[in-house]
Amino acid sequence: MLSAVRQRKEVKTTEVSEHFPEQEEHVKLENAVPSGCSNGRLWKIVSFTFGGTVALCMGLLTSVYLATLHENDLWFSNIKEVEREISFRTECGLYYSYYKQMLQAPTLAQGFHGLIYDNKTESMRTINLLQRMNIYQEVFLSILYRVLPIQKYLEPVYFYIYTLFGLQAIYVTALYVTSWLLSGTWLSGLLAALWYVANRIDTTRVEFTIPLRENWALPFFAIQIAAITYFLRPNLQPPSERLMLLAIFISTFLFSLTWQFNQFMMLMQALVLFVLDSLDMLPAVKATWLYGIQIASLLLVCILQFFNSMILGSLLISFNLSVLIARKLQRNLKTGSFLNRIGKLLLHLLIVLCFTLFLNNIIKKILNLKSDEHIFKFLKAKFGFGATRDFDANLYLCEEAFGLLPLNTFERLSETLLFYAYVFVLSITVITALVVAFHKLSDPAKQQSVGKMGRCTVDLKPETAYNVIHTILFGFLALSTMRMKYLWTSHMCVFASFGLCSPEIWELLLKSICIMRYSVPIAVLLYLCYKFWPGMMDELSELREFYDPDTVELMNWIKSNTPRKAVFAGSMQLLAGVKLCTGRTLTNHPHYEDNSLRERTKAVYQIYAKRSPEEVHALLRSFGTDYVILEDSICYERRHRRGCRLRDLLDIANGHTMDGPGDNDPDLKPADHPRFCEEIKRNLPSYKAHFTRVFQNKTFHVYKLSRKK
Repeated sequence: MLSAVRQRKEVKTTEVSEHFPEQEEHVKLENAVPSGCSNGRLWKIVSFTFGGTVALCMGLLTSVYLATLHENDLWFSNIKEVEREISFRTECGLYYSYYKQMLQAPTLAQGFHGLIYDNKTESMRTINLLQRMNIYQEVFLSILYRVLPIQKYLEPVYFYIYTLFGLQAIYVTALYVTSWLLSGTWLSGLLAALWYVANRIDTTRVEFTIPLRENWALPFFAIQIAAITYFLRPNLQPPSERLMLLAIFISTFLFSLTWQFNQFMMLMQALVLFVLDSLDMLPAVKATWLYGIQIASLLLVCILQFFNSMILGSLLISFNLSVLIARKLQRNLKTGSFLNRIGKLLLHLLIVLCFTLFLNNIIKKILNLKSDEHIFKFLKAKFGFGATRDFDANLYLCEEAFGLLPLNTFERLSETLLFYAYVFVLSITVITALVVAFHKLSDPAKQQSVGKMGRCTVDLKPETAYNVIHTILFGFLALSTMRMKYLWTSHMCVFASFGLCSPEIWELLLKSICIMRYSVPIAVLLYLCYKFWPGMMDELSELREFYDPDTVELMNWIKSNTPRKAVFAGSMQLLAGVKLCTGRTLTNHPHYEDNSLRERTKAVYQIYAKRSPEEVHALLRSFGTDYVILEDSICYERRHRRGCRLRDLLDIANGHTMDGPGDNDPDLKPADHPRFCEEIKRNLPSYKAHFTRVFQNKTFHVYKLSRKK
């Protein structure tokens, strides 16, 4: 938190400021109570109780609001079970299928065994799902549902989705508490929660992608940030410090366990700690504790995931170990003159970078790790380090979710005044951070004597410094990859509301601290209620219904007309629904974090490339395929631009020229065969010899493969 250090003089204050019971000892009591109040402790208890009640209410109301939107959009309570399952699109359906699988198992032990030795998710292979995927949450929920006496009153699907919406209540409450901790007033938390709801399009997508891993993980991430914010406070009592360390460890562990991208998010967090620790803006001991907690959490998750090699080979573990080693090598990093310290920091950065790359390469070679190589290929191409024809990298590059953050995002955030407030607060805090960093580098000892000498300077408290760098780094991540904006926008609500309600922010600008500290956030709250309340009420009253008759017809046909052990090939997204709705075996699926699966998916997708029927048949039969599903929406895709359609990506990877008007690379050659998904519909003898159409509607075409070699 920002604070102005000025000449000492006796002043009387009428400022109203709410603090938590364990506020820092250096804050004077008269600054925590309103004028004329004789009982400061009573006021703090009342403030804490009222603020805490508001936090819980805001969390619950947000949860109910999102659940109601989900119900209204799909009429979820009235549609058939198959329609409910189809509504869990793409990978969401895959994750939910394991919850369903655990519930349908005769016993928990058999269900657990079925996940460890699964042979239906990938045909002709037995894989350990608990090792490959982050599905412990589905296992835990299925156990709870079977153990608790709720089966007569609540359907399994409702127990699942209500848990996710309940986590949203925890999420909003954690955001509220973080803002309250930073500003010292619960009014800030209320503003953060309202901003989160008002910017729902950009802060969450839980109501239409319920089972996504991020919807499980982000509430725990928000708890972790709140706990770190409190842990970094100066003069924290040992019992409180130990309690916060426990909270940080538990939340970090749960965050890591529930999302496969956890290591990349925590790497950003480790970079925040590294910057602050190097600039002496954070106690080194506390930074070490946080580095250790990250490593311990990942290792524990690694054990639970049967020693998942992708975790051991993560950059996060290599980076954290490198930081701790480099610190031992450079014991006097934070001493010396300005130029001396700059030189030491640059050397420190170089040592950490070299150690990180060295350790990471050694670990990956020892483990023969290739699971995450597609991510680095994608990043290399995304940031302009050479074009690529790699199918997997281009598949990510062409997805809107992995593109740059659209500019209309800022238009929406500006309508709620969030973006304006965020830029205002960020500008002040960044300038302050630069000044503080310069003073720290110039003469660390000088900071201790400034207040006594009566000079005017500024300071940045560790918990605020952490949140400043956190929001900057995660902002860059969101700008570069749209899918990650939900990490930034939620913290944006926290950061902007903290700044508007912080007495020190206004103290740097104006003398009328009390008036501005409360009038501005109250004005913003009134504006949000006036502008967005009618729209929210309209949303709650708007009723729709799930409608996808073609997919429903397909799933019902599969269940009624194919053997239970039949193997299906098709697009990753559709096959996830096939597994959930019909329980049939798949050739491939949307969980793309395995190298052999990526190769298999590329082979299956040749059904949309320019390949001969003999080649496609041989590829599909090599995976034990009995039926293949072709989708017109993919075969004749118009959603993406030329060069990003799935058929274009396959043509480029195969060295073939793309369809339609436009340029092709000179080394691309015309294919020897027409596009399979188009030509098969002509029922030519060469295709009928290998494929027999057994089902079709306006969207899907299902072909049975002959057994011919």
